[in-house]
Amino acid sequence: MSDINVPKHVAIIMDGNGRWAQAKNKKRTFGHKAGVEKTREIIEACAEKGVESLTLFAFSSENWARPEEEVSYLMELFVLALKREVKMLNRNNAQLRFIGNISGFSQKLQSSIEQAIEQTSKNDGLCLNIAANYGGRWDILNAVNRLNRAADSDQSITEDMLASELSTSGLPDLDLMIRTGGEKRISNFLIWQAAYAELYFSDKLWPDFDALELNVALEEYASRQRRFGKTGEQVCE
Repeated sequence: MSDINVPKHVAIIMDGNGRWAQAKNKKRTFGHKAGVEKTREIIEACAEKGVESLTLFAFSSENWARPEEEVSYLMELFVLALKREVKMLNRNNAQLRFIGNISGFSQKLQSSIEQAIEQTSKNDGLCLNIAANYGGRWDILNAVNRLNRAADSDQSITEDMLASELSTSGLPDLDLMIRTGGEKRISNFLIWQAAYAELYFSDKLWPDFDALELNVALEEYASRQRRFGKTGEQVCE
């Protein structure tokens, strides 16, 4: 696969941890732990392939509705993963960012996030964006509200203005969105940013989605002709 066909920005909905664990007669938390291990492999693979930006859907704003035990485990897993994975990120020259409303997390987790961001801030390779307590509608509403507070009453909001206020501001446009786990929807993830992204759905549950599966997705992306609605697409009139 030629470097010119490598997507600049890849987003992944990491679905299937719970089902993977249940298939093994384990608690769902066992699947989340395995999912973290798989995340490391995918981050390193993206860095090696020259992906500029990788955005991972780690915890949606709807995930708070899950059982309290599972949510508590996920919060602790976040803290442990942040402390453990900084070395891996630095080794891969990856810079960590978070998108989402992290003020909804405990002070302990917020401090861990801030420390990990600071420890990787000088890296200039892959930009790893963790979407935590994130929702696409929340992202758009936040952007609109900020613009409304700053704008004159007669000023119209443009697409560029809104994009500049989204949590992904400054990142390359989203090229490829991958969802594992067999579901075929984007679940309120980067809904503005995904307007012209290529979508790739894998039946593999996230703990089974490895670097080889990632390469299949990237090769599929490279084989597609992206038109951005300009030519060759049927539009209803």
